[in-house]
Amino acid sequence: MQTILNQNFRRLAGKTVLFTASAVLSVAAYAQNAIENISGFVQGGSEVVRIDLSEPLPVLPTGFVVQSPPRIALDLPGVTSKVSRQVQDFNRGNLRSAQVVQGSERSRVVINLKQATTYRADMSGKSLLITLAPAPLPTTSNAEQRVFAENRSTNVLPLRGIDFRRGEDNSGRVVVQLPNSQVGVDIKPQGQNLVVDLLKSSLPAALQKRFDVTDFGTPVQRVTAAQTGDRVRLTIAARGEWEHSAYQSDDQLVVELHPLRVDPNKLTQGPGYRGEKLSLNFQNVEIRALLQVIADFTNFNIITSDSVNGNLTLRLKDVPWDQALDVVLQAKGLGMRKSGNVIWIAPKDEMAAREKQDLEARAAVTGLEPLRTQSYQLNYAKAVDFVKSLNGEGSGQSGSNNNNVKMLSARGSAIAESRTNMLFVTDVPSVLEQVSAMIAKLDIPVRQVMIEARMVEATDTWGQSLGVRLGISGVNAGGRGAQIGSVDGDTIRLGFGDNTTMYSLPAPTLGNSDFNPAALAVSIFSSGAARFLNLEISALEADGNGKIISSPRVVTADQTKAIIEQGLNLPYLVASSSGATAVQFQKATLKLEVTPQITPEGSVIMDVDITNDQIDRATIAGYAINTKHIQTNVLVENGGTVVIGGIYTVNESKNVSKVPLLGDIPLIGNLFKNRTKETSKREMLVFLTPKIVSERAAIR
Repeated sequence: MQTILNQNFRRLAGKTVLFTASAVLSVAAYAQNAIENISGFVQGGSEVVRIDLSEPLPVLPTGFVVQSPPRIALDLPGVTSKVSRQVQDFNRGNLRSAQVVQGSERSRVVINLKQATTYRADMSGKSLLITLAPAPLPTTSNAEQRVFAENRSTNVLPLRGIDFRRGEDNSGRVVVQLPNSQVGVDIKPQGQNLVVDLLKSSLPAALQKRFDVTDFGTPVQRVTAAQTGDRVRLTIAARGEWEHSAYQSDDQLVVELHPLRVDPNKLTQGPGYRGEKLSLNFQNVEIRALLQVIADFTNFNIITSDSVNGNLTLRLKDVPWDQALDVVLQAKGLGMRKSGNVIWIAPKDEMAAREKQDLEARAAVTGLEPLRTQSYQLNYAKAVDFVKSLNGEGSGQSGSNNNNVKMLSARGSAIAESRTNMLFVTDVPSVLEQVSAMIAKLDIPVRQVMIEARMVEATDTWGQSLGVRLGISGVNAGGRGAQIGSVDGDTIRLGFGDNTTMYSLPAPTLGNSDFNPAALAVSIFSSGAARFLNLEISALEADGNGKIISSPRVVTADQTKAIIEQGLNLPYLVASSSGATAVQFQKATLKLEVTPQITPEGSVIMDVDITNDQIDRATIAGYAINTKHIQTNVLVENGGTVVIGGIYTVNESKNVSKVPLLGDIPLIGNLFKNRTKETSKREMLVFLTPKIVSERAAIR
């Protein structure tokens, strides 16, 4: 929406006559004046609206133009309406209709147009003639050229400053400190740029530069200031789709570019402000009169404090009315309180003092108000936890222990009866209502989650063993022979015996496995010979795959920690500083610790802490513990499975067993050796599956 004052109004704008003429003249002087007829006709190619009055007006009425929908509003103070029809239809050229609205002390004539345009007001006897200017040809918004403010300055004065700020919703604000409020301003788009001409102005050398504001993340990329004749030209380079608005408060001009986001489902566009757009041009106007214009435009009831005074020079162009009101309030340090369609405006200090008085009076009434006692039967929550929450000792229901705000008043108290789980609260009625509302929201069944964890440790083992058994046995004429070898394969001995077969290098099984090696035995000499040699070659190659599966399962409430643990507590002797020893226990357990949180969309967030400890080798200080630990935070849909972990280890071992001295002989020493090679791979995976337990589902 846009409000443009007529030419006569602009000539009188710098004078104190603006909006005060109606106050200077007595209402009684217009008591007999009334609107008798409204007509429309075309004269000289222009549409003219004729308002016939019973008495001539001493001063031309003030008014404003609204851009969307296009209309002209004129206020006639002290004038009543005698027309038979409030709405007059014309449908002639740019003129649609005219409407008369009578108030308590004035009448408003609203002229509805087809396209927004300016007007000229003249008096002809007892008739008021409103001549409409020819409507401009429709053009795109980027091609429109409008004069923001007419120049009223006669001397060329330097600018006092140029600044750039980032506004709300990523908007870019170019703030210009003008020499005074009389400087003319012309704002027009040129392609993707916005050009601002400041008439009768000069640019100091310190400001003749280019401002690169790309890093601010706004539609504005660069602001270039240059001197062109007797004017200063600001070229605002922008990108993307944008729209602009401008306003001037005294000697400060603000040009704001907003990113354009078109939402077909949104009735009003714009960052933060949703009011209808308007344009205003005031020179040294009273604040109270300006607020009255905004109130008439918005149909809000504005109550202005008696302490609101002063004048303001304001120029607005295509600015939402709520933003215009905010600019006026900020310029004069005023505050606003809205209640329904009533707006109260007063200085911020006065408004704060008034609110403080109201709060103090309310606190005084609360201190004298009689107390009441009310009982509450809790079904799911514990009454003791509610007492702590009401007294500011921590909230057991919310899960926070940092809530130190006391909900009860200074005279209030709360008592919990644990046997019946009842809560008794004594306080003023207003506090009891808050307690009742809190209990209604918190005393509800808590949703539960069943979490199943499957911990899988997969092993892949491959082993290889190669050995030789060599034995010599002999029988002589005397029945006794030399023997080389050992019965158990660990030592070598020299002895004598009768017809005994000995093996010097046994090839044992692979470690502690259950696999037996394949063997091939060969007798070098026949059994009938006096002496013979036995040779046995053994070899083993084995593959083993295994899975160790642990599946703990736990059910817990929403946002409540659950722990399931199984294992051993190993004792350790610990010496103290005094020299005494004490026994301490260290856990070697399989533990699942999880805290679920149900999201509004039905998924589950889990804080998971999984530990899988196993007893390792024994040391002088005690047993070593092999630890596998996983701690994470995951988001899983209801009933879904997530895989975490992946602890992967590879162990390779090579062992050689040989007979001392004999095993070190080149080539022949291989007959006295046993080689073993083993490769082991282990991987730990954790599968987590959360399921939300329904209220009526049975836990199996």
